[in-house]
Amino acid sequence: MKKQVTLFTEFTKGLWDQNPVFKQVLGMCPTLAVTVSAMNGIAMALATTFVLTFSSLIISLIRKLIPTQVRIASYIVIIATFVTIVDLVMRAQFPELSKELGPYIPLIVVNCLILGRQEAFASKNTPIRAVLDALGMGAGFLIALASLGAIREILGSRTLLGVQILPDAFEPWLVMILPAGAFLTLGLMMGFLNFMVLRKKTREEQELLSRHLQEPKMSLAKGQEA
Repeated sequence: MKKQVTLFTEFTKGLWDQNPVFKQVLGMCPTLAVTVSAMNGIAMALATTFVLTFSSLIISLIRKLIPTQVRIASYIVIIATFVTIVDLVMRAQFPELSKELGPYIPLIVVNCLILGRQEAFASKNTPIRAVLDALGMGAGFLIALASLGAIREILGSRTLLGVQILPDAFEPWLVMILPAGAFLTLGLMMGFLNFMVLRKKTREEQELLSRHLQEPKMSLAKGQEA
């Protein structure tokens, strides 16, 4: 019998173990395109999280009513509804930010992260689990986009969230605000994180091996004492 995953694990898995950017490499189009600044990355991630969460909730609630033959089309209609809400709200309340993000808000409809979670998780689980999964994936997406945008903004513009933090003597790296900067930064981040994971795994294996090697010696010593 398959062990039931806890609700806490359903949420936290998206932060790192199944992080949509660093682990699953999903949603690369907005990840690379809008992260010229930390604010753009945060706004894009929050918009995506809103759409992902409410789409997952609705699809989970009506999952038994959706015919298998038209499930993908049904998911897209539901996703597009919430994307339209986000797009209209941003245009009305945050016109400058909406202009910065450009067509990438409407393109959330075809974001593989959102459609993938509906097909793989929301359509097969209860509403509570679907919402927690969506929030966790959204939080992981937010971490990735905010950190990527922050690095590019600091090195490319000397600012963070619009506030200058590097001195005027620092020459901004023009490449960081260009598409090439997004590829380079994301690649280096993923390489560093994978290196840290591998290093931790290697250390744990060495500790386990050392423990196994010490056990026979301890048993022998006890036998001699006896």
